[in-house]
Amino acid sequence: MSFAFSAYFALWAAWAVVAISVVPYLLLQPAPYGRHGRPGWGPVVNARLAWVLMEAPSPLGMILLFLLGRGTSDSVATVFLGLWLCHYAYRAVVFPLLLPATARPMPVVVLAAGAFFNVVNAYLNGRWLFFLAEPRSPAWLASPRFLTGAGLFLGGFLVHVLADRELRRLRRASQGAYVVPRGPLFRLLSCPNYFGEIVEWAGFALATWSPGGLLFAVWTAANLVPRAIQHHRWYHEQFADYPRARRAVIPFLL
Repeated sequence: MSFAFSAYFALWAAWAVVAISVVPYLLLQPAPYGRHGRPGWGPVVNARLAWVLMEAPSPLGMILLFLLGRGTSDSVATVFLGLWLCHYAYRAVVFPLLLPATARPMPVVVLAAGAFFNVVNAYLNGRWLFFLAEPRSPAWLASPRFLTGAGLFLGGFLVHVLADRELRRLRRASQGAYVVPRGPLFRLLSCPNYFGEIVEWAGFALATWSPGGLLFAVWTAANLVPRAIQHHRWYHEQFADYPRARRAVIPFLL
């Protein structure tokens, strides 16, 4: 195995260990932003600006790796980049712009941690897809793995976006107060937006059939499953009439 592959998989393994290690902590201590914000985490940044600064390294990093690698001459790699940018155009631009002006500011330490995560994640995916992996023929785009993965990605993305939209609508209707989420997407889950994002990146891992995609899917679950459980617990503590049959993030299970 060449040095480039050895270095890649060493970083991959280390990052996988970190992903698994953060789960117990996040189950006990949710990241201090949004409804779980609390004092003692240092200086804060406006929420809209914080989300842009935190998420932007991912699409920018992937574009850079695409241009430096073989991406411009690889049609399948272009499709992979398109899926990536589909998500991050929403997360880095649309989502922050739609945040209410009253959104709680984000601690700089959370912003920095999120930005660092996005840099490493973009590197692991872009380095593999545009440099190390064997080029895929256009036939890959008609393969069962790609078609199933792309379907999961787009379906998860749609759930994620629609759930976010419903939460914004409820916050506007309640003049910024938290209320019990209602509607089809919330019938089974407290956090269908997180469920959608987990499905998205599981689909990306399948569509790209790549170690970077797999690890991103693991990291997404490691981050969002504990936060969904914390949200679910918070709802039950705040609302005595909260639906008991709802699960946190996985229908009928969790």
